[in-house]
Amino acid sequence: MAKEFNLSDGGANHQLPEGKDDVMTTAQGHPVADDQNWLSAGPRGPQLLEDHVAREKIFHFDHERIPERVVHARGYGVHGHFELKKAIPQYSRAAIFNDVGTKTPTFTRFSTVAGNKGSPDLARDVRGFATKFYTPEGNWDLVGNNIPVFFIQDAIKFPDLIHAAKPAPDRGFPQAQTAHDNFWDFVSLSPESMHMIMWIMSDRTIPRSFRFMEGFGVHTFRLVNQAGKSHFVKFHWKPRQGLQSVIWNEALKINGADPDFHRRDMWDAIDAGDYPQWDLGIQVFDEDFADSFEFDVLDATKIIPEEQVPVEIIGTLTLDANVDNFFAETEQVAFCTQNIVPGIDHSDDPLLQGRNFSYLDTQLKRLGGPNFTHIPINAPKCPVRHFQQDGHMAMHNPKGRANYEPNSWGMGDGAEEDRGPRASPDRGFQSYPAEISGPKVRVRSETFADHYSQARQFYVSQTPVEQTHMANALTFELSKVERMDIRKRMVGHLRHIDDGVAQEVADGIGLTEMPDKVPAARDPITDLPESPALSILRNGPDNFKGRKLGIYVADGADAGVVKALQKAAKEAGAMAKIVAPHIAGAMLSDGNKLQADEKIDGGPSVVFDAVAVVMSEESAIRYSTDKPSIDFVNDAFAHAKFVAYVPAVQPLFENAGVWNRMDGGFFNLSSGTDAASEFLAQCGKLRFWDRESVKQD
Repeated sequence: MAKEFNLSDGGANHQLPEGKDDVMTTAQGHPVADDQNWLSAGPRGPQLLEDHVAREKIFHFDHERIPERVVHARGYGVHGHFELKKAIPQYSRAAIFNDVGTKTPTFTRFSTVAGNKGSPDLARDVRGFATKFYTPEGNWDLVGNNIPVFFIQDAIKFPDLIHAAKPAPDRGFPQAQTAHDNFWDFVSLSPESMHMIMWIMSDRTIPRSFRFMEGFGVHTFRLVNQAGKSHFVKFHWKPRQGLQSVIWNEALKINGADPDFHRRDMWDAIDAGDYPQWDLGIQVFDEDFADSFEFDVLDATKIIPEEQVPVEIIGTLTLDANVDNFFAETEQVAFCTQNIVPGIDHSDDPLLQGRNFSYLDTQLKRLGGPNFTHIPINAPKCPVRHFQQDGHMAMHNPKGRANYEPNSWGMGDGAEEDRGPRASPDRGFQSYPAEISGPKVRVRSETFADHYSQARQFYVSQTPVEQTHMANALTFELSKVERMDIRKRMVGHLRHIDDGVAQEVADGIGLTEMPDKVPAARDPITDLPESPALSILRNGPDNFKGRKLGIYVADGADAGVVKALQKAAKEAGAMAKIVAPHIAGAMLSDGNKLQADEKIDGGPSVVFDAVAVVMSEESAIRYSTDKPSIDFVNDAFAHAKFVAYVPAVQPLFENAGVWNRMDGGFFNLSSGTDAASEFLAQCGKLRFWDRESVKQD
């Protein structure tokens, strides 16, 4: 029997009919029929703003935090410029793409996603990679990540994803982590997330530096040329410094030693004039390719392998100036995916469509009102003319009597007032007239139904070292999940991707028998070819430029060896930092005092890419029982780093347990006059990964 509404209390105590209490409603009390899909014009059509369910959900989510961002709260911004190297008028009419040599000012913000502003830099997380181009036709915001796919296919699920990843609401932890029940419960019930899961369990989510990671626009966009012809496009940032990540144990220790590691690294590099650069690449394809491709190009959980559509490099981004004020620039910068210029257009990707709504709403909440474009970091650098006026914190308003359009001012009869701006069909933004038809429906396109094929392709494209890291990451994360049914469900998904990794994870989390495969909406394609472009280790720099060498010295250290290392590092384009037992430094063999950059317990080996230990035998004996000194050597060994040494350090190395286990990653600096240069050349491989394949005691 249905209970009556109690209107005297504003409906606060009303209930649905008995037995129906579990029906989801909007905040207005409207029962929800579908919480998985945004209303769209046909299964592959654009999303409709009339969807009050989705808009209310996103609207509420966007307003959950003040003042920091709900996601991407921990960020770091840098000024720079983009220089066009190859014009593409055949694809786009955008001014930024049509004059070779043109330099466009930019502001780029890197960020983590899940943690708050106070979380550490080396959390296992996706990294935001957003660039604002101040073009002569207005601001273009390319708002992407360091991973080319995402967890979900429809923006209506974004609040659920982030809620599941964020600290549990009842206890407020864990912070900046996904190793907990809520996250894995959500993704294990969302097969569309499986491709992204393999990416986030790879070393892509623990990059060594912002400077050493790729960036992606994620979505499929359109380029439109002067004749109105359209091509689809995906945007890629390729770091000229090469790719590099750390390993998990190393990341944990870096967070303890320097939670600002990525920020400091970027600041130091730019401050030293070592400006990081990325090439902007485009994958351009037409409707025919989109129709014949194995997957839907509007599905943000899919990539287009570079082997099928090569990445064409068209320009270079150079980051060359740190901010003057962190709050005014990095905190107040407002990126919106809706910010595009003539010649670039959106596609009907449902995740992109939802972002276009969400981002503007977010900036209104965070920055106080509609005039956030008056803040210098957000203001276009081209002329701005419109009739918009007033509002919270307006810095300037249109001049003159007319604040409406059309108007007849300035058209004779003695009227001298400026009539104001007018729309320009020739120069203005024109949406590509894609044909749209279909019923109003809440459905997911059948072309989005394959959730495992590319996840498998990503896994098999990794080197054995990277595959091991992925299996270890999955095992670690799921070991933190308390509910056994969630663990089993995830292994059931992994069985669609690779039986070997599924078995390894099952063994690691103590499953006594393999669970059945989770039913698949569509059988995966198991013979997709490997894509070498998806591997970090296959795309490393093969040099030590831009990296950091830690030289641990103590009293009596051979001055000639230390100077040779410093010189070799400089010639390799790397930084050399001196670490010593005391910040005052060490007295070298030539009688000169060498100032230290770091005290040993403040400069552990985890913050360096390679290390050298140069001491006299007396100092080596003295510090052979010093725990920070032992950790310096032991961690460098455990993290597969290249280690240079002089024979006098044997007592320290023996106590660190590595003297009798030295391998090809160790280099004797007493081996010849060019030993330091040879060591730095060897360091270009970045890690001695063979060490990981040997079972350690």
